[in-house]
Amino acid sequence: MSTVNLETLCNKTIQIVTETADFLRTELGKVKAGDIETKSLNSLVSYVDKTAEMQLVSKLSALLPDSVFLTEEETVEQKQGEYRWIIDPLDGTTNFLHQVPVFAVSVALQHHDQTVLGVVYEVNRAECFYAWKGGGAHLDGNPIKVSATKTLGESLLATGFPYYDYKWLDPYMDCFRHFIQNTRGLRRCGAAAVDLAYVAAGRFDGYYEYSLSAWDMAAGVIIIQEAGGLVSDFFGGDDYLFGKHIIVGNPAIFKEISEIVNVRFADFQ
Repeated sequence: MSTVNLETLCNKTIQIVTETADFLRTELGKVKAGDIETKSLNSLVSYVDKTAEMQLVSKLSALLPDSVFLTEEETVEQKQGEYRWIIDPLDGTTNFLHQVPVFAVSVALQHHDQTVLGVVYEVNRAECFYAWKGGGAHLDGNPIKVSATKTLGESLLATGFPYYDYKWLDPYMDCFRHFIQNTRGLRRCGAAAVDLAYVAAGRFDGYYEYSLSAWDMAAGVIIIQEAGGLVSDFFGGDDYLFGKHIIVGNPAIFKEISEIVNVRFADFQ
């Protein structure tokens, strides 16, 4: 990474992401029923997602020539390379289409498969969460840290409800029941990137979800890690980006959240 200044690159990425967020804001409420496509069960897309992705790809390609992409809408060829952008142009598409005000642009950069930069821009509150490797985590220019909550009983957690993949629904509901009864509450925003950013900022103390994709998580994960949080998959490993399941939390409660999830999903490993 000696030829790339990550802080400078992050700042330029933020500018690009902000421009895409501005586009999303202008399109809110304009998408017609005929503009919406169903990719798979309960997975929706419109011209807004695709246009936003093409904007990001074009500008990020110019920012870092020869970089490659892993993107949700596959508007560009998906490749492996030394530098790879992982992009969700609109995390929370269903919220966006229903005008529920929680959705974000999520952009991460990997170098040799290691995530080194992440930006999550929550559009409605115009909040930009970002981090680069070794540079700490930030929200709109200010440093952020995960919460200092000491116990699960004092914590506020976030999750995402399964909306198409129900194979793990029973153990998921067992976890859900336990956390309802043993925390201050659970929240479901409908945008994984926002959930992760909120953990990094200390708004949520922990989060767990399955049936996610790399573009949902990559940016949020490095922001959490740089904010002092811990991350694993459901089985205590590090295959969260492509294993499709993740647990995050502050260091004080992460172990307890993990143990609760690990036990209930042990038979599915």
